[in-house]
Amino acid sequence: MVVQSHAHSHTFRSPSDPSAADDAASPVRGGFTSTRFVLVEPSHPGNVGAAARALKTMGFSRLVLVAPRVANVQSDPEAIAMASGADDVLASAHVVPTLADALSGAQWSLALTARSREYGPPQLAPRAAAAHAREHAAHGDIALVFGNERTGLSNEDVERCSALAHIPANPAYSSLNLAQAVQVLSYELRIAYQEASDEVASAGGASASSASGAGAGVGAVPSARAPSDEVERMFVHLENALIALDFLDPANPKKLMSRLRRLFARAGLEREEVNIVRGIAKHILLKAKGRDNETP
Repeated sequence: MVVQSHAHSHTFRSPSDPSAADDAASPVRGGFTSTRFVLVEPSHPGNVGAAARALKTMGFSRLVLVAPRVANVQSDPEAIAMASGADDVLASAHVVPTLADALSGAQWSLALTARSREYGPPQLAPRAAAAHAREHAAHGDIALVFGNERTGLSNEDVERCSALAHIPANPAYSSLNLAQAVQVLSYELRIAYQEASDEVASAGGASASSASGAGAGVGAVPSARAPSDEVERMFVHLENALIALDFLDPANPKKLMSRLRRLFARAGLEREEVNIVRGIAKHILLKAKGRDNETP
């Protein structure tokens, strides 16, 4: 059995951030332009419009819609009404068929969920998640992923992300709608990006010398992670290799790949490390093929 990858090739362009002129420091501009807000299968046009408004109020502009339930939702009257001036963000939203497409090229992603998961990436509080996002946004695109209003994100969607966040709402009434969740996370991200700007400004002339030694000290900026689509291809390759070894039974997988995804999510794979794992998988498959071709 060969597992097929469902990732699609999709290139995102970074639209200019409407607040970039007001935020002079490059960490703030970089964070705004490299952050995607991904809504997976949103059901209600009004929530899509309200989400566009929420992220624009915090200075963001990149909205991605995965298989929205209403066709042409960007032009829906309810969505436009709820956007309330964020029509540009709504109109420029990317619509893609799968989460794999939405995460293409992103090197870090955060899944927002209201319930705990047995398997999945490490869980963070929103403020801690924003701090991680700030670090990874320095290297390239990141994504915040929000689920459907009724069912949230599937386990498969959560496992595709780098980290997991839960908004600690009132346990007696913890129901936040989609746009409210977007507002909370976009606010936390804005604060984190502004703190980065303040740190650079306060460092002044010392910033260049400190940056040269950042790799060895506390608070060093992490290395760039491998893009999501490359990591997904690695998992497909690895799964095929484990099947060839008879270590993984595709008819009874027993959550093996989910556990491996959790393990690698904690590690935070860089591109070279992904290539190493794929190299191992390649040689396993070659050995298995040679074994199968041996004459009894």
